[in-house]
Amino acid sequence: MAHATLFRQITAVLLAIPLLMPMHIEAAAQPPDTAAAAYVLMDAQTGQVICGSHENQKLPMASTTKIMTTLLTLESGNLDDPFVVNAEAIRVEGSSMGLQEGDVVTKRVLCAGMLLPSGNDAANASAVAVAGNIPNFLHLMNRRAAEIGMTRTCFASPSGLDAEGHGASAYDMALLARVALQNPDFAEICSQKSVELSFGNPPYVRTLYNTNKLLSMSEDIIGVKTGFTDAAGRCLVSACQRDGTTLICVTLNDKNDWADHLALYDYGFSIAESYTVPLPSDLSIPVEGGKKTGVFIYAKEPLTLTAWNGKPAAITADILLPPFLTAPIAKGETLGTLRYTAGNNIIIAELPLYAADDVPISSQTEPQPWWAVLLDRLYGVA
Repeated sequence: MAHATLFRQITAVLLAIPLLMPMHIEAAAQPPDTAAAAYVLMDAQTGQVICGSHENQKLPMASTTKIMTTLLTLESGNLDDPFVVNAEAIRVEGSSMGLQEGDVVTKRVLCAGMLLPSGNDAANASAVAVAGNIPNFLHLMNRRAAEIGMTRTCFASPSGLDAEGHGASAYDMALLARVALQNPDFAEICSQKSVELSFGNPPYVRTLYNTNKLLSMSEDIIGVKTGFTDAAGRCLVSACQRDGTTLICVTLNDKNDWADHLALYDYGFSIAESYTVPLPSDLSIPVEGGKKTGVFIYAKEPLTLTAWNGKPAAITADILLPPFLTAPIAKGETLGTLRYTAGNNIIIAELPLYAADDVPISSQTEPQPWWAVLLDRLYGVA
């Protein structure tokens, strides 16, 4: 139909509705005590902070840094093209995936080497493979952090080894994990207790094991990354999924991180309650050349979200529709989108909007082509 082309070319945000729904559930107990210098528990879908302590304080975050290094590597493409690792890059102290000079790898293999055994050699090799050298890669890391909204973060190392100025807040690391988990490759790799892959000179199959013990402590844990240096202490970013809802927990400098994460997840899910976001009503679009001058639109199912301890997330609903349509229109035809965003404008859901009725072509006048209607509306000429 003519209006389908128009929709692709002209999409207007007609309405933005801030939604903050009052809830009436009994307040739960206070969050458990932790040994962390800073922590945060976040709803992965909406970015809502459920609880935290010193979550906005910038601290060293050790190898949880590799969440960003892995994300950028995955986003760079050509993940399965083999290449020889940079010999200088892999000469680095600390944890390793076992790279040696001359080894043939792929970016996907290096991502597993970062997320499972926390290879500093894999992080440096990835940085050089993606950006040509480590300084260029650090620029990419900090630019991506700014895009995500990590305002209390500075990346000075691709691996997380102590470096001047290197650090992030627990809140920022939760934001990073939230974005990273939306990448299917990242989510798949970080959830594995172990993985068999091939690299070397010549490549041969070997097994890498995950340092994240939470994966073996609870079936609900789906990632993400451990970290430790003398300056940072024990750092942990994890994610837990129950009944279709995902929480992210970050602890920085926490000697009791395994137990603290499990306790925080138990607390978080104990105060969860689903609620339905009401749909906008009486929405319509003008129609040209039809027996009706407009058509009502609707969404088939409302969005269901989770409120935590009686507090729902602040979300925004944007209704994306063309300025007008041209008949004919069929009942049930998709005409637009209801888009929900929350936390740094991350899209959390999109609902199709459908035509509520048929709108046949008017028999009195021959309908104008869509481009003529558009010119007439914009400039007063056809």
